[in-house]
Amino acid sequence: MYQTIIEFVSLFFAGILAGEEFVIRYGVHVSLAILDEQSHIKARQALILRLRVLVPAIILPTIVLGIVALITGVRTEPVFGFWLAGVLALISLLLITLIGTLPINKGALDWQPDAPPRNWKLLVRMWGRLDVIRSSAAILAFAFFFDSCGTSVNW
Repeated sequence: MYQTIIEFVSLFFAGILAGEEFVIRYGVHVSLAILDEQSHIKARQALILRLRVLVPAIILPTIVLGIVALITGVRTEPVFGFWLAGVLALISLLLITLIGTLPINKGALDWQPDAPPRNWKLLVRMWGRLDVIRSSAAILAFAFFFDSCGTSVNW
């Protein structure tokens, strides 16, 4: 019973994370690309300030719950493999965030909208490539958790 609850809450958080990452990647940041330079930088900075609280508040419980479900669950071989793949996807998302997108975001907060650094567009493109990987990892984690819950729980 407790395992089912842990798996359900893990799946719920993974779904919220996947949705958030999908919307930011394919909705918000695609829309930023059509803005003029100053508006783009101001909007990016505003998003960073808001999302630097929200995103960790979703990522961290998702990872912790995923690991708890993986460790505490008695699983059949295919279900364990799916859950492990989901946890590994979440860990890769965290690492890419810490090593890649977070440093770019921290630097972007210092950009002056009327006089950005010369390489700001290059940094935005690099951030975008990393974010495709991040958002894909979140979506994959949700898919792996969903599949393993569907095969281990009679909904």
